Amino acid sequence: MLHVIEHPLITHKLAIMRDKNTKTKDFRENLDEIAGLMAYEICRDLPTVDVKVETPITTCMTKKLAKDIVLVPILRAGLGLVNGISALIPSCKVGFIGMYRDEETLLPHEYFAKFPMMDEATVMVLDPMLATGGSAAAAITNIKKRGAKDIRLVCLVGAPEGVKAIQEAHPDVDIYLAALDDHLNEKGYIVPGLGDAGDRIFGTK
Repeated sequence: MLHVIEHPLITHKLAIMRDKNTKTKDFRENLDEIAGLMAYEICRDLPTVDVKVETPITTCMTKKLAKDIVLVPILRAGLGLVNGISALIPSCKVGFIGMYRDEETLLPHEYFAKFPMMDEATVMVLDPMLATGGSAAAAITNIKKRGAKDIRLVCLVGAPEGVKAIQEAHPDVDIYLAALDDHLNEKGYIVPGLGDAGDRIFGTK
């Protein structure tokens, strides 16, 4: 259920994002572009339905998407993937989920949630970094409680530890990455990674 999307354009743009000297504007622009390229591959197997349309010449049978697409960014860094994907799928709907980690128990907790109907939709959960997988796993659990069944986790960079955590907690969820990195360091950062994605997207420290 793990899909690492290997494409020269994605690798090139990700190399720019990994560079510590890349500024916020270029970081955001490359993230938008990678998200759009990834969405093209993620949507490759979406179900379609036959429809009849009238062209300027005649009528014909063709196909349209059978299900709604719902994007659910995990706040705040997940917001960075929304523009690139919604540019490719302008009819998509967007929900939001915020998670924080309890400093004592280290367990993730939901602090904000707002969703469209997800029962019959294809839901893409968005988070640039899949490190330990704790927040993503908890977010997916909570999204399932709201009725979502067809869920895909979309991340820019992942660590093996995070992939394993999602596969164990949610074996029914496909994971899409632009790159699978080596490991997590003692602080829980992905190595080689690209630093804190949220800070680099929004220019915070």
